[in-house]
Amino acid sequence: MHLLLRTLLLLFTSSRRPPLSIWDSSSLPLRVLPTDIDIAMHVNNGMYFSLMDLGRFDLMARSGTWKKMRRKGWTPVAAGETIAFRRSLQLWQRYTVETRIIGLDAKAIYFEQRMVVDGEIYARAYIATRLVRKGKPVSQDEILREFGAPPAGLELPEWIHDWRETNGLPGARRPAPHAWA
Repeated sequence: MHLLLRTLLLLFTSSRRPPLSIWDSSSLPLRVLPTDIDIAMHVNNGMYFSLMDLGRFDLMARSGTWKKMRRKGWTPVAAGETIAFRRSLQLWQRYTVETRIIGLDAKAIYFEQRMVVDGEIYARAYIATRLVRKGKPVSQDEILREFGAPPAGLELPEWIHDWRETNGLPGARRPAPHAWA
């Protein structure tokens, strides 16, 4: 992982921050560091998802979900991501990574994440994640037994289903031949 030291620091210090439920929103204050930027002196577009990983780890750690997942041998993996940019994050700028679960289905847990400066959204992403154990997916029933029931009314937006359907690749056990159309 590109941000291994920051991730380890976050996991180590998360117990000093207010606890959350996995269904809450987390807000992680960060600052743009020299390792985050490109030649244009702003956060490189490829870094946004790595920085958002920190937001998901913050939510999992502060809710106690990370410890439960580790005990069960579950690992989160990204299955799909999409992002939109509005403004650039500049070197040394302070911002927060806002993270929340917006729903789940039989295959994934869906997060909405935002990079926010002074109450303004600079970037917003949606991430579909799977939990796997020994290379196999963890069932939704198992996940809900550990996480608890989602809040009433937590329903995935219809466009998320459409996005996953049109953007998804076949599972790892099925062929996905490369051929330009």
